[in-house]
Amino acid sequence: MKPKEIFGVPVHKKGSFHDTEAKKDYANPEEVHEGFNRLKERFMLINNWKSYCGESFADFKLFDSEGEMVDRYPLIGDYIRIDIPGPGTVEAKGFDWVEITDLFEERTHGICLDFIMMTCRPSKNPQDKTSEHIVHFYSDEATSTFGIFKGRDFIQAGIYGRNETPNMDAEFIDKARNLLIAAGGMIGISKIQWKTLVNGFLDF
Repeated sequence: MKPKEIFGVPVHKKGSFHDTEAKKDYANPEEVHEGFNRLKERFMLINNWKSYCGESFADFKLFDSEGEMVDRYPLIGDYIRIDIPGPGTVEAKGFDWVEITDLFEERTHGICLDFIMMTCRPSKNPQDKTSEHIVHFYSDEATSTFGIFKGRDFIQAGIYGRNETPNMDAEFIDKARNLLIAAGGMIGISKIQWKTLVNGFLDF
């Protein structure tokens, strides 16, 4: 099985990958338009993601480039702090961090009429001004691209992981943790979490 080739999703070169999607069909264009607007609101308010998925899901919080928590739509250069179930990084006080490196909205005239794509990459902790270490269980070569799509009779949410390899540039205890979590992701545990999220996006 090969990763899908999707506009806006980085090319996969090594490590593990996943393509996780959920789709909702509609009978008429008005419902599609209304549904996509609701999906966009849910997608862009990152601080609310956990509320769609239940207590066993990871918690996501949006921070600006200076490391201050914000409650708004994301921007390129923002960071997302992730609190996954189970032990977190020692270095980042229990959290994993990613930076939003790409974010764009497009309108086309093909099967997909509108879509929004947001790519995140493992990053440093923006609140720690003394360290440039990547504080995430994956290395900074990994990416997660979140996308929402509107077609003529459907809306869709997707998450696309690429180049997922464990972060070995860490202290011993974090290195062991990163190996364990990355191994879990490679056998599908993380995809279960991502499937919960894409389904949650569409469960109005």
